[in-house]
Amino acid sequence: MNELDNKGVSEFEALLEKSMKEPHAGELVKGTVVKITSDSVIVDVGYRAEGIVPIAEFTGADGKVEVKEGQEVTVLILRWDDDRGYIILSKGKADQLHVWDDLILVHDNKTPVDGKIDKKVNGGFHVSVMGVTAFLPSSQVDLKPVKSPDELVGKSFKFRVIKYNRKKNNLIISRRVILEEERDALRGVTLSKIEEGKAVEGVVKNITDYGAFVDLGGIDGLVHLSDMSWGKVTHPSQVVKVGDAVKVKILKYDAETKKISLGMKQLTSDPWLSVADRYKPQARIKGRVVNLTDYGAFVEIEPGLEGLVHISEMSWTKLRHPSQKVKPGDMVDAMILDVDPVNKRISLGLKQVEANPWDSIEERYPKGTKIKGTVKNITDFGVFIGVEEGIDGLVHVSDMSWKKVKHPSELFKRGQEVEAVVVNVDKAAQRFSLSTRLTENDPWAGVAGRFSPGNIVEGRVSSTADFGAFIEIESGVEGLIHVSELNRSKQKGSGIKAGDKVEVEILNVNPDDRKIGLSLRRVIEGEGA
Repeated sequence: MNELDNKGVSEFEALLEKSMKEPHAGELVKGTVVKITSDSVIVDVGYRAEGIVPIAEFTGADGKVEVKEGQEVTVLILRWDDDRGYIILSKGKADQLHVWDDLILVHDNKTPVDGKIDKKVNGGFHVSVMGVTAFLPSSQVDLKPVKSPDELVGKSFKFRVIKYNRKKNNLIISRRVILEEERDALRGVTLSKIEEGKAVEGVVKNITDYGAFVDLGGIDGLVHLSDMSWGKVTHPSQVVKVGDAVKVKILKYDAETKKISLGMKQLTSDPWLSVADRYKPQARIKGRVVNLTDYGAFVEIEPGLEGLVHISEMSWTKLRHPSQKVKPGDMVDAMILDVDPVNKRISLGLKQVEANPWDSIEERYPKGTKIKGTVKNITDFGVFIGVEEGIDGLVHVSDMSWKKVKHPSELFKRGQEVEAVVVNVDKAAQRFSLSTRLTENDPWAGVAGRFSPGNIVEGRVSSTADFGAFIEIESGVEGLIHVSELNRSKQKGSGIKAGDKVEVEILNVNPDDRKIGLSLRRVIEGEGA
């Protein structure tokens, strides 16, 4: 018998021996599909009995059977079915064993695998990796804590298998280790190119009160607040925001600490070096308001060059705060008042580019003119009325009404529209005096004809003093009962108080001085009446 014949006999004997052996549960074998039924796939695995696999294990997501008769398949022996004479097999579990072999291999070789995050769970995520559900701890998702974990669900990434337990079907993966390796590799490339004085590009990674950290490629550098702009910057957020792509200059690199100092303003020339040649006093410029303080507003004339508009140079009228005139972001026209390159200061004025409303105020508002305006402010001594843009007039408390007024708030409130008469205009001192009482009829007009000495009239006590009591005998008209005239009545008047009604006698009338002398006749009502 030749060698070929001997080989054929050996193979036959091996098959015969296998067919006589009993299958063992957990054994992974290869077989050939011999028949496909409505619910099963019959597989010849070389034993004396055929195996059976549920057809569902060969059915795809679209419902189609993905196997054909005569096709070789790998299956796992589960058990011997004595009743029907079949060996119970599983295609799915065989595939899973193969997957685990592959997963162990990628773990040992530290090979990245693709995975899709299925859902968020306590402490991390469930991720589908090669058909196996793996656990991704929250700490292994990224290089830094994830702010919105729910947004990761449904996304695919590369992962590294860092721990497994095949018996318990546990698989732990990490994305962070891959990112760390990529960062370290990129950092090495970046550091090899670092050179002081060189301009590089990066992305703003983080912002603090003192500066901004820029990712140069696996390593961060710091742009200090003072190196961001030639102009005044109070916070880095005025210049950059997280995610911005920026160009920076490497100012200093410490190879031992790996610290990198960066600059942005160093990429351009210092605008203050030529400011005196480019900006002359009395010149008009346009700029953007970049910052407000209690004493004024900073206006950016060009990148890195700012001037200050002092509050006194903002308006021809007095302002309490710069925000009454401008706000950050406003584009304004201004005049250059002074340039100081040494101290890096430019003084600007806003009012100088506007007409001074006080120049022609006497022609526009001669004495006696009636005006309408809005109450802008109320003080103890009067109210300020907005007559026009830049012009406020004062109604002194003594000019508010023919009646006595203790406080302006008794008659006015902020925002109220009022009518007044111009009393006086002082252009030099920028004072505009108004009167609201002149818009009313003077109650003292004709008072001598209405009240004569000897007349008995009824009045109300408006106020009392050590020297007597003031009695309102008519709206807007008061007379005085001197303390010496309080005891001529049948009942002493020492007990009268504000609000009491009294009957008085007219002693004298002086219309020019707006004075009327009275004497108490008797108390009509009040305590002790």
